[in-house]
Amino acid sequence: MGSLVCVGTGMMLGAHIGPRARSHIEKADVVFVAVSDPLVELWVQGMNKDVRSLQPFYEEGKPRTETYRQMVAAMMDEVRAGRRVCGAFYGHPGVFALVPHRAIDLARQEGYEAVMEAGVSAEDCLYADLGIDPGTFGCQHYEASQFMFYKRKIDLSAYLILWQIGVAGDRTLARFSTGAAFREVLVDLLAEEGYPTSHEVIAYEAATLAISEPRMDRLPLADLPSAELRLSTTLVIPPARPLERNELVLQRLASLPTEV
Repeated sequence: MGSLVCVGTGMMLGAHIGPRARSHIEKADVVFVAVSDPLVELWVQGMNKDVRSLQPFYEEGKPRTETYRQMVAAMMDEVRAGRRVCGAFYGHPGVFALVPHRAIDLARQEGYEAVMEAGVSAEDCLYADLGIDPGTFGCQHYEASQFMFYKRKIDLSAYLILWQIGVAGDRTLARFSTGAAFREVLVDLLAEEGYPTSHEVIAYEAATLAISEPRMDRLPLADLPSAELRLSTTLVIPPARPLERNELVLQRLASLPTEV
């Protein structure tokens, strides 16, 4: 009977993959791969004799919803044919990766064994590269377009991290980038939330090769529309105001017995 496992290759070639993920790739009957760099794809091909790239499903002007549907269908065709299928995705297969979630859900609905193995994500690299501890001030994570389309309650005393900033504001799901006018809308929205346009933000991209460095460009929020932003770019907005003590809660806690 067919089965499906989706694994993460991590962000950096060869450095982040775990032994369980590698074993799944090596033992699969067929491996579908969606990674960030052609070199990483070649590296995965060296682990299994039947590795098929999912990248050709992407096309400029083609809705990503259709691309993702086709990717899931390609994987499920092999599962239904009785093969052990492995989907190898860059980073963590469950973080900003719709295809693994949909494929696993569908496989389980049809009675097939389907699991996901965790991997090192861009978020993990971000914390290490920028020296951010999410436990210090807290972190709010949103996909950039979703942040723009819906009303959210933002805490200016915590980090705000916006993913896929390069396509911020895209309503078609068919573009690989949006321009300055779209980012102007985002800047205005952030200014309305209380962020000064002079506030320093960071355009971040994790390194995918050991010989490369992560991108950590610091710039004022006002310069965001003219910045070079790609689909892989993440916008990191540090806190814009200090934490505010909740005196009522602190007083209640102080009145409680101190004995354990």
